[in-house]
Amino acid sequence: MHGSLDLVEMKAGIHPEYTLANVHCSCGNQFYTRSTKEDLHVELCSECHPFYTGKQKLVDTGGRVERFQRRAAKHRAGK
Repeated sequence: MHGSLDLVEMKAGIHPEYTLANVHCSCGNQFYTRSTKEDLHVELCSECHPFYTGKQKLVDTGGRVERFQRRAAKHRAGK
């Protein structure tokens, strides 16, 4: 019976190459990690994510925030 700490050999030739990757965030932060891709582009990282910074940040994807604000303004004007 295998315990949780026993070493299990992985099958050879079926795993992708796992190399050093350069990660670019939309906030301008850049760091390195390991991945199957060499370059990664992300919208949020630990430097700008609200969970880690404690600051509220609107992440606008495709103008959704502006569209919501226009709809909310129309609704307030209609009352």
